Amino acid sequence: MSKSELLLPAGSLVKLKTAIMYGADAVYAGTPDMSLRTQSKISLEDLHEGIKFVHDHGKKIYLTLNLYVHNEEADKLPQFVQTLRDLKPDGVLISDPGVFYYLKENAPELNRFVSTQANVCSSQTVKFWQSMGAKLCVLGREVTFAELQQIRKDCPDILLETFVHGAMCMSYSGRCLISNYLADRSANKGKCAHCCRWHYKLHLKLKDGTIKDLEINEHNKDLFEYFLQEDFRPDEYYEVVEDEHGGYMLNSKDMCLMPRLNQILDIGMDSLKIEGRNKTEYYAGTVARAYRQAVDDYYKDPQNWDYAKYMPDLNTLQTRGYCLGFHDGKLTNISQNYEYTRTLGEWLFAGSIVEWQGNDAIFELRNYINSGEFIEFLIPNGLDNLRLTLTEFEDADTGEITSRVSAGQGKKIRIKPSAWDKPIEQVKKLLPQYTIARKLGGLNGENKQMFDRKQEEFELLCKK
Repeated sequence: MSKSELLLPAGSLVKLKTAIMYGADAVYAGTPDMSLRTQSKISLEDLHEGIKFVHDHGKKIYLTLNLYVHNEEADKLPQFVQTLRDLKPDGVLISDPGVFYYLKENAPELNRFVSTQANVCSSQTVKFWQSMGAKLCVLGREVTFAELQQIRKDCPDILLETFVHGAMCMSYSGRCLISNYLADRSANKGKCAHCCRWHYKLHLKLKDGTIKDLEINEHNKDLFEYFLQEDFRPDEYYEVVEDEHGGYMLNSKDMCLMPRLNQILDIGMDSLKIEGRNKTEYYAGTVARAYRQAVDDYYKDPQNWDYAKYMPDLNTLQTRGYCLGFHDGKLTNISQNYEYTRTLGEWLFAGSIVEWQGNDAIFELRNYINSGEFIEFLIPNGLDNLRLTLTEFEDADTGEITSRVSAGQGKKIRIKPSAWDKPIEQVKKLLPQYTIARKLGGLNGENKQMFDRKQEEFELLCKK
């Protein structure tokens, strides 16, 4: 059995390097002028450096040309494609059949991959794209495991990629008009405003035409429950939950298929895709490390593989709660988060080692750190961590000593060799440049209760 590729997002050059260091086999990236990712922070100069970094490490990089072109954008295709030919990526992700055909005719040496935006959900569609010359198809998030299994069986001679972790879309693999309607930002142009995550208020319209607020307060909140009923499903009721902040009727939880990863590996999927180009390098490193270890452990001993070993790391991330996506079949109410739209987690991104100056670690802050508070460095190539407690902080640029530091404007501190409880050469080997670190976030009260409940819901979902 060939080993599945672990594919991570690269929303910036630092995230690209972090993902590779923490175990990604490949990364995917895009620039604003060539993809759906209008908020991409990778420039063409970054891509040149990133591609060299990836290839020097024996890994792969895929670039996106997955926009749906209008005539004005089609006029720019020659320039876009020439840029891709100059960059020489290992593959190009495409959605638009016209763009696919243009590359086939004008850049035949480039591997053409079919993006998730093309909504490939059947064996027949995979076979179509294969006949057009596609080397790989990214299957839609809506594909269940039973369908995945059948597609793999029906299409053995083309590379198949499936999502295993990241945000879910309440629409159909990003084909959504809500953002365009409410915010004049097209999700299909990479400008999604995530209106499905917004909170909404329930109102009543009286027969005289006036609209009144339906106020839910401590005096009446337990008197009523609110449901939507659809004409053709008279016995099914969709609960509308609203608190003092509003309601979140369209807000999906995040996908986490770690509990089903053994099934996906067992049928021989070629690529395992992680979503999240707009997430932090802490997200990229943490997810890469957990799935890298899980994949390697499965191939070593599939019979004794247990997903529970890898969940503690994934649970340190800020999430909306986890679900299994469409893997087990149609979505259920457990896949939605009706209570809140913000992300929650017990840990925070503390920062990362941006360089070593001799034996001094230069640590860039991404959160405040108090004197006596420990930070935990995530060691690449495994699941081990190294904790460090500092009682004072030296500014890396000015040398100023303080008892508390906050992030902002590239704030960095200098960590001297004497701070570690290990020989400095050993520390430098364990924690190379781009090593990430986390700190406890002090989750408590109602947020802690909601966080714990979401974890319990996920565990129940995984046991079904």
